[in-house]
Amino acid sequence: MTALLKNKQTTTEIGLGGMAAILDLSGAMYLPDEDTLLVADLHFEKGSSYARRGMLLPPYDTRETLAALSEVIFRLGPRRVVALGDSFHDVGGPDRLGGEERETLGAVQSGRDWVWVTGNHDRSLPDHIGGTVVEDMEIRDLILRHEPKEGATGEVAGHLHPVGKVVMRGRATRRRCFLSDGARCIMPAIGAYTGGLNACDAVYKPLFPKGFTAYLIGTERIFAIARAMLCRD
Repeated sequence: MTALLKNKQTTTEIGLGGMAAILDLSGAMYLPDEDTLLVADLHFEKGSSYARRGMLLPPYDTRETLAALSEVIFRLGPRRVVALGDSFHDVGGPDRLGGEERETLGAVQSGRDWVWVTGNHDRSLPDHIGGTVVEDMEIRDLILRHEPKEGATGEVAGHLHPVGKVVMRGRATRRRCFLSDGARCIMPAIGAYTGGLNACDAVYKPLFPKGFTAYLIGTERIFAIARAMLCRD
């Protein structure tokens, strides 16, 4: 698998809720029929949030996350961007953004519709952050929200930060991943300081009672891996 991760296939198309969905190496999802880009769990200003509690981390996570976000937005040029919650690590995050980070965020928002879906870390957002703030939204047969809901159909959510682990030829590889059964998709986290929850964890079972495919994000391509091939940590 480690050798395979060097092959090039920068996007993968899947069917989701009756639409085409393009999974991108950045961890974003593009819905071409709606010209909409979905991203999840940016966790801007996590480093500064930890610093306020005496846990010092290098203060560059927002800059790094914005760089990744900017790259995929300017490459795909979507009409609309929807951030699926926990875009900021806490409600004070927007006010801690530095001048350079504010300028970068303004640049990626400019000229397009921008929607912030609220999450458990950022249940409210100030007007000065730009865009529209909602609890959830619908696109055709898909509901876009932060936390996935058991029993829901036609859903795209974040919150769980899925990662998949595979072992081949005695070597283990652990990667961020999308999880989907064709009706629901759990998005990977994009934030630089975000951790991950193994896709074999029991929390995913009620969300995907008939199983799922994990789309592992490699260095240069995305790999579709059956649930049965995944390993626990």
